[in-house]
Amino acid sequence: MQLREAIELAAARLGSSPHPDRARRDAEMLLLHLTGKTRAWMLAHGDEEFGGCTGVRYAGLVERRLAGEPIQHITGEVEFYGLPLRVTRDVLIPRPETEHLVETAIQIVQGSEAARIVDVGTGSGAIAIALAKALPSAQVTAIDLSEAALAIARENAERNGVKVRFLQGDLLEPVAHEAFSLIVSNPPYVPESERPTLSVEVRDYEPAMALFAGPDGLDIYRRFISQAFSSLYAYGHILIEIGYGQAEAVRALLEESGFFNVRFVPDLQGIPRVVDAMCGKD
Repeated sequence: MQLREAIELAAARLGSSPHPDRARRDAEMLLLHLTGKTRAWMLAHGDEEFGGCTGVRYAGLVERRLAGEPIQHITGEVEFYGLPLRVTRDVLIPRPETEHLVETAIQIVQGSEAARIVDVGTGSGAIAIALAKALPSAQVTAIDLSEAALAIARENAERNGVKVRFLQGDLLEPVAHEAFSLIVSNPPYVPESERPTLSVEVRDYEPAMALFAGPDGLDIYRRFISQAFSSLYAYGHILIEIGYGQAEAVRALLEESGFFNVRFVPDLQGIPRVVDAMCGKD
């Protein structure tokens, strides 16, 4: 069998996967991951023979994707804000929309000397690492409840050559006696009632503790926002990613805790995705 034929067969097989619209792209990505080659190589060598042990391994990867396993878990890697990150089932796969949070944080902090930033619920370390890379003078701390997630985050920080302090604990408890100029977080915000509606990749392969936050998706915000107010310098900022339809509820929680200048940053679909607010303490 020729290489191009193997890809065509894999794409046809993946046509019945949870995302048939990505069948061809997934077939190519799996082959490139397996062979370690570039797409240019793949296009230039389509008539080469393909089979044997490599063909068997390729078929195995295709079956994993057919069952709904995220392509990022199969390859073990994702790109976030231009940086390569390792991901496993212990961490949430970073989404492109979270880059809006990173961009907003950079705009707020850029030009400030030695800004103190803490990323709460860091997971793979994506946000903290991107900020440490873009803001080399900043002091970046990252917190997660999961030690398994922190192990991945530490590996990603070392891989990308950045210095981040990693701490294990619940929300801001590990830094309860410290103060920061910027607190960022992409917390769990999916209502438990939406679990059945999620794609198989998310529902069955990503960590539930990084996804779900009670009946209305606001449980973590309720605990986190008041802690954040106590942990910020006066006129410091909090940046949080939010879910669809949660903007006004989160605004109310922020204002009840003493935050002001609440504004929302939309994603590419115009949906409020990130909320930015300032700490109003004297």
